[in-house]
Amino acid sequence: MSGYIKRQITEIIKAQQSKFPVLAVTGPRQSGKTTLLKELFSDYRYISLENPDTRSFATDDPVGFLNQYNEKVIFDEVQRVPSLFSYIQTRVDESGHMGQFILSGSQNFHLLTSITQTLAGRVALFKLLPLDFSELKANDLLENTYTSAAVKGFYPAIFDRDIDPVIFYANYIQTYIEKDVTELLNIKDLKLFRTFLGLCAGRAGQLLNVSAIANECDISQPTAKAWLSILESSYIIFLLQPYHQNFNKRLVKSPKIYFYDTGLLNHLLGIRTAEELNENRLKGNIFENMILAEYQKKNHHRYLHQDYYFWQDSSGHEVDLLIKKHNGFDIFEVKATQTITSALFKELDRFAEIAAPEKVNKTLIYGGVENQERSNYKVLGWENISD
Repeated sequence: MSGYIKRQITEIIKAQQSKFPVLAVTGPRQSGKTTLLKELFSDYRYISLENPDTRSFATDDPVGFLNQYNEKVIFDEVQRVPSLFSYIQTRVDESGHMGQFILSGSQNFHLLTSITQTLAGRVALFKLLPLDFSELKANDLLENTYTSAAVKGFYPAIFDRDIDPVIFYANYIQTYIEKDVTELLNIKDLKLFRTFLGLCAGRAGQLLNVSAIANECDISQPTAKAWLSILESSYIIFLLQPYHQNFNKRLVKSPKIYFYDTGLLNHLLGIRTAEELNENRLKGNIFENMILAEYQKKNHHRYLHQDYYFWQDSSGHEVDLLIKKHNGFDIFEVKATQTITSALFKELDRFAEIAAPEKVNKTLIYGGVENQERSNYKVLGWENISD
């Protein structure tokens, strides 16, 4: 298919245009930010600070630059010129106009640091992640099986331009991940970084053990932490934090590591087809990763502002996803199986006992497609979690 896939976040961004002088959209490279903004703000001028000439104009003469581009402008890859932010602040404070500037960027770390330091209170911030289930379903593009969906991945170009995922992800790693990482960290040995990325992929859906990854990659712990931080701020991975309310003292304190996109994850693991994924020992982890990434996408694309956690004690009992509500908890068990058995509800029940008398809503998300409303549980097929 070619053409524009409408994004869920569109109306939400548009609604804030009259309420904030600056709107900022961040997210991974190739997630569709430029396309979205050009479509949504077609009456705005589009300026990319990736362009060296434009960037030197903005850097050397920010006042002259903003005199020329003073209103109704999209500045793309704006983190390239961090000095511009304080000048933008002065402009919007003087003019009092809403929707004056639209900022976009793919390196969360630099962009967010600049925004929080200079534009706090003046900016509405949004995250555009790869396509979510709802967006694909609306265009009849969601694969029929979770294995096919997970291997294909969710980057718009794969669907817009009908690119083979193997080709897309091979280029994505070389063109974007390695380029961004080397720029930010000045990494000399890209082969070593590739190994590190592969080791992270092999641990998706598991507790993060930085020292184990560092040892296996033969790098120092501080280096491993710095590399993880860059992967996180470039929207390659996210860390899910454990929930700490003191039901008992022996709770796990480490976060779990996940990838925002399972197409990239499978590519890094050498999994190229749905059949290969079906036979892979990490199938359960990859399914869990896809579901957790979908909740992240849902959170940001619908502007829900929810906090997600997992829960695990030192005996290994765990809940894959936990949302704290004002009157209790929503908890989720995620299993790749397509057969529902009573054993799948054990961990949910165990948590409900520990959390009593708080109210606990229990949901099983599984690899099949049929939903069930049971007396004590909700059962959701994988493709229905965003309905």
